[in-house]
Amino acid sequence: MKIHEYQAKAILSKYGVAVPRGEMATTKEEAERIAKALMSNGATGVVVKAQIHAGGRGKGGGVKIAKSVEEAGALAEKMLGMTLVTHQTGPEGKKVQRLLIEETLPIAKELYLGILLDRAVSRPVFMASAAGGMEIEQVAAENPDAIIKEYIDPAIGFQAFQARKVAFRLGLDAKFINPAVKFMLALYKAYEDTDSSLFEINPFITTTDGRVFALDAKVNFDDNALFRHADERDLRDITEEDPLEVEASKYGLNYIKLDGTVGCMVNGAGLAMATMDIIKFAGGMPANFLDVGGGANADQVTHAFEILLSDKNVKAVLINIFGGILRVDTLANGIVEAAHKTNIQLPIVLRLEGTNVEDGREILKKSGLKFTVAETMKDAAEKVVAAAGGR
Repeated sequence: MKIHEYQAKAILSKYGVAVPRGEMATTKEEAERIAKALMSNGATGVVVKAQIHAGGRGKGGGVKIAKSVEEAGALAEKMLGMTLVTHQTGPEGKKVQRLLIEETLPIAKELYLGILLDRAVSRPVFMASAAGGMEIEQVAAENPDAIIKEYIDPAIGFQAFQARKVAFRLGLDAKFINPAVKFMLALYKAYEDTDSSLFEINPFITTTDGRVFALDAKVNFDDNALFRHADERDLRDITEEDPLEVEASKYGLNYIKLDGTVGCMVNGAGLAMATMDIIKFAGGMPANFLDVGGGANADQVTHAFEILLSDKNVKAVLINIFGGILRVDTLANGIVEAAHKTNIQLPIVLRLEGTNVEDGREILKKSGLKFTVAETMKDAAEKVVAAAGGR
């Protein structure tokens, strides 16, 4: 689950991670009030930052500096309601409904800090780079040696000697070493306590007056741990998410919207990934990732089908099920119920195997609905791609 920058900074601040002073605003008047308070307390200017779940806001015009209260208000009025397009939003962009108004700081140097789980070694990794402010993916691709990595033993956590090693390798001046170490240790504590999957501080800055700050902050929570964190669940902003993905989450379905024309319904994440791959191999494009899970019931299958068909780009549907815990006859009943309920007119290709497969096929046969049955995944992919309009 993603959250906004202002929410991430509020969490970091609780753990002693230094962040600029600032508040969230949803109106021009609120922006002016916050800017006035900051400038009355020593700020020489404020930054007006659009709050959307995407990076590249600065390049898209979503980060502006104001030198007066009036300028802050004017910028806020212009940004609120605008559609901000960045390399991460896609051409459709995202509507700006919230702003972060925070103090400007005298930046001396911009760096990068991040913590995430490295699944290859099953450990968190603390990453850093002197190339702050840039896209870390670009830095990693063009100059991998510029990325500093410290792997963390989860049994003992991120240690002070590791933080010092990172600080020295970043080339920080001696006066910044201790503040940076304190900052990094607090950052890891926040990452661990909140069960996050990603912390990214880009840029992490040093200032001309000898301080260090998280000038920007990106936090993603591990969805599987949200049951332990009611406070984190309350930070969710569903207006930043795809409506179909929000609907799917209500029924415990794993759904991610994609750009293709072949709708997919599969049980099991691995099989779902393989299904998308073979659709691509057959010359088509998957319209979604949809894993109904191993223990889905007929009601969940019905809702999954309705969500899948709500995507207007879907031209044909592939249902690829290997029945284990989810029996094939249970799935078949759900498909028939959903097909009647939605009055579906799209071609549907099925590849069914596993528990009660013959019963499932009989249910489909007696339904009076037209389904194309495939014997193998390759056969299913070729048939559904052809039904969706070909390669």
